[in-house]
Amino acid sequence: MSFFAQMNDDIRSVMERDPAARTRLEVVLCYPGLWAVWIHRVSNRLWRSRLRLPARILSQVGRFLTGVDIHPGAQLGRRLFIDHATGVVIGETAIVGDDVTMYQGVTLGGTGKEHGKRHPTICDRVFIGNNANVLGNITVGENSRVGAGSVVLADVPPNSTVVGVPAHIVYSNGQRVLITDPHDIKDPLSDALIALSARVEELEERLGAQERRAQPFAEEEAERSAYRAELDHARVYVSMGEGI
Repeated sequence: MSFFAQMNDDIRSVMERDPAARTRLEVVLCYPGLWAVWIHRVSNRLWRSRLRLPARILSQVGRFLTGVDIHPGAQLGRRLFIDHATGVVIGETAIVGDDVTMYQGVTLGGTGKEHGKRHPTICDRVFIGNNANVLGNITVGENSRVGAGSVVLADVPPNSTVVGVPAHIVYSNGQRVLITDPHDIKDPLSDALIALSARVEELEERLGAQERRAQPFAEEEAERSAYRAELDHARVYVSMGEGI
């Protein structure tokens, strides 16, 4: 597909996905996320042609104009829509599939200084909410959604929705995922939750054991009460005969 055919494809996809887009001219003139994608396509060609410095300079020009920082080595698919654009960062070894939607503040970044593939792979038709961070050499599966402000540190299966810091799955294939095991929530407070859960289980076991030990005494007390009731009845009976 030629460069201009791709541009036309991008404009059409924005018109379909953004209800605020009224005309094609408005999309061309007022969508910096679209400019960032177009600038990247040129810088990426320079990068693949081993013109690394011109590619980096062009990417910095695009960053200045759009507020989007896309490394020229990143691989972007067709019809990428970066809505509102400002603050988006896409690292060198990131791979983005077709029909992906990102909002402002999204980061596709690394987690260290390792070499090789160190940025995420975003598969087709993924939605990434604003200020979400997808970090490391992980994969976000097709048709998945990343909630706003989430920090994704592990692979996301296809057709899933993840939220949280760090992110965990809340929907899978359209079904709500109920979390019953604290180990499933990789939260900084997970260890505290696990320890609290274990303590509650221990106390429940101890309470149950005490109740079992107390049961025989309760039976004995019931027998004593019945015996006292019989004595009281006999005492009344005997008193009725007094003075005869």
